[in-house]
Amino acid sequence: MRDVFVAGAFVTAFGKYPDRPLRSLAQDAVSGVLADAAASPQDVDAVFFANTGEGALNDQHSIRGQVALQQTRLLGKPIVNVENACASGSTAVHLARAAIASGEAEIALAIGAEKLSHPDKARTFAAFSAGWDVERFGRPDPTATHSGFMDVYAAMAVAYMERSGATSDDFAAVSVKSHRNGALNPNAQYRDPLTVEQVLESRQISGPLTLLMCSPIGDGAAALLLTSREGLARIGGTPEVRVLASVLRSGSRLDMNGAGGAVADASAAAYERAGIGPADLDVVEVHDAAAPGELIAYEDIGIAGPGRGPELIRTGATALGGRVPVNPGGGLLSRGHPVGATGCAQLVELTDQLRGRCGARQVKGARVALAENGGGWIGGEVAAVAISVLAS
Repeated sequence: MRDVFVAGAFVTAFGKYPDRPLRSLAQDAVSGVLADAAASPQDVDAVFFANTGEGALNDQHSIRGQVALQQTRLLGKPIVNVENACASGSTAVHLARAAIASGEAEIALAIGAEKLSHPDKARTFAAFSAGWDVERFGRPDPTATHSGFMDVYAAMAVAYMERSGATSDDFAAVSVKSHRNGALNPNAQYRDPLTVEQVLESRQISGPLTLLMCSPIGDGAAALLLTSREGLARIGGTPEVRVLASVLRSGSRLDMNGAGGAVADASAAAYERAGIGPADLDVVEVHDAAAPGELIAYEDIGIAGPGRGPELIRTGATALGGRVPVNPGGGLLSRGHPVGATGCAQLVELTDQLRGRCGARQVKGARVALAENGGGWIGGEVAAVAISVLAS
């Protein structure tokens, strides 16, 4: 298998753009990533396009990438449409890496683009809730006032509190950290710092979760250009960032039964392939669709022992300047969560960290980075999870 490098990385500003179609966001991401890599559309051998909501929200099925990329001069290239719940973006990166590592392509584009803001917010919530087994858990509720996944996260939070001693204050501290980091990220959807009190006093969504512990609805796009060593030379690039590992797993547990599962299994496989361990990580991005998810992820990826996730947030170990900063770009809670774009946005952030171009939120000396991106719900755990390891 050949080495794979990140030649370019770009993310649009995340937010709510009622007057911009999906193709506008996708075009910006393509232009930005090609400019970052000093490449042209003609250099691209294959495209992997991630999106989850266009079918449910705009009746655009089947050929979403071909439609969204019409004005990018990429039509005619192989375009693979990728839908894998919240892990769609990182799945696109996983497939692009596989194409290069196998020799099928020299230069591949992975792009995630999503437009979730909609005049009828119930349709957006329904699009989220379609990411579980509807035969088992029921079809989306058309009268819902929040995503059904927040009820799932609330149940996970309660179980986690029982086994770890985590408190609502700990969950609020995660949101505070994310928003403090997001305030330093010009592309974050929400850039206002918060206090623990503000988080706890915000509207209750489900169980222990308040509004400010939940990721927002938003729009945006992110892209990475991956290359082989030969492809990198073809566009005159230098091997600054290498993809050490990319592991994709599906969940298999049908009943919630504690820690571990697909995220832990995928993380272990990624460490083995990359030849590193959790102690080698300098910076991390995890899937904090709700604040408790970040603490649970600490344990699943191995930067905290079982039941010890709360210690990391309480001691500042995962803050900027701490032992292993987590979600320096603001995470889903502050940067935003346009579902199909999230996995790519995580990897753009980590690429920028490894290149040393994150300004005030830069993690000093960052050389090894990991992203955890999970999505959907199979009944006892996430339906899909991707773990990516990058190094400079």
